[in-house]
Amino acid sequence: MTHQLAVCRTYSMSVFDHIRAVSEHDKSVAVKKLIETSTPNFDFFFLVILSVLMATFGLLENSPAVVIGSMLVAPILFPILSLSLSIVMSDYKLISRATTTLFKALVLGVAAAFFAALFFGGADAITPEVLQRTAPTLVSIAIAVVAGFAVAYTLVRPGLSATLPGIAVAVALIPPLAAMGVGLASFNWAVVVGATLFLTVNVVGI
Repeated sequence: MTHQLAVCRTYSMSVFDHIRAVSEHDKSVAVKKLIETSTPNFDFFFLVILSVLMATFGLLENSPAVVIGSMLVAPILFPILSLSLSIVMSDYKLISRATTTLFKALVLGVAAAFFAALFFGGADAITPEVLQRTAPTLVSIAIAVVAGFAVAYTLVRPGLSATLPGIAVAVALIPPLAAMGVGLASFNWAVVVGATLFLTVNVVGI
């Protein structure tokens, strides 16, 4: 038993040592990449709108495949991580920039989903896919926390960048944003509140 505990302790220490063993160069590259990918330019906001439109159509069609596809396009994860980084660094200029970028992205996303649902939704706009994005659970919080850790680790490990799309799918930021717009277009306030709570849980968890 003592031997097993010693092995577990040694293994856990080696894991944490490996996590901490990140070069200053990789850290600098990660910070630079994070700031660049969350820059509030045309490309960023255009991709946000496209991803939300895809998610909205996927929700209206009750198509999980389309919803998953929309999350692969979305860049909205990066301003959230940039905000987390700026808080850790106590960089108030970066905090202001990240907050403004995230706020604009969320407003544009809800507006895009609202108009898409208004024109294409119809009476049966509240599909099961929409309802799935209105009831956050403790598991939802756990997923967001783990995904936030995973993407932070991936950013400082250049060789793991190919895993970012999978992490973006896991954290699911775009579908609840689209569900908010669908709820507004349908005047379904229960959906709006539930989707807003779901999105908030994910953002805070990350």
